[in-house]
Amino acid sequence: MKITFITVGKTEDAYLKEGIDKYVKRLKHYTKLVIIEIDELKNTKALTREQQKAKEAELILKRIIPTDNVILLDEKGMELSSQQFASFIDKKILGSIANLVFIVGGPYGFDAAVYQRANDKLSLSTMTFSHQMVRLFFIEQLYRAFTILKGEPYHHE
Repeated sequence: MKITFITVGKTEDAYLKEGIDKYVKRLKHYTKLVIIEIDELKNTKALTREQQKAKEAELILKRIIPTDNVILLDEKGMELSSQQFASFIDKKILGSIANLVFIVGGPYGFDAAVYQRANDKLSLSTMTFSHQMVRLFFIEQLYRAFTILKGEPYHHE
C-alpha cells in the first residue's frame, strides 16, 4: 500500500522539517510514503474564506484519483488512540487499498467539495494545532502505527 500525505503550504520551521524527515526516513521500512506540498495561495486578501477554500479544493482534488481512499485530518473527525489508529491502517491494508491519502487543509479548513470526496475524517486531538505542527504529529503517529502493527518496541502501553 502506498500512503500519500497532502498538505496545503510548505513546512517552514527547520525543527519541524527535521522531525518530519526523521520519521519519513523511518517509515521507508514499512510503506511507500509520498508527500505532496501544495503551494499556499497568493494574493488572498481580495478572497473570502470560502473562495480560498474553493481554490485550495481545486488544487487538492487534482492530486487524487477516484480509487484513492481519502482521509481528511479534521478537528471534527474520529478520535482514535494510537492502537486504534494502527488497527485502522491495518484494515486499510487488509482491504487492499492501493493508495491511502491523508490531507491537511489550509488555514480555514476544507471546502465542501473535499468533504464530499473524503472517505473518512480523522482528528489528531480536540485541541487546535498549527498546520505546521500537525504534519509532524501525523507523520510520527503513522510511524507509531506501523511499529505497533509489527510488534516493535517503539510504542509503550
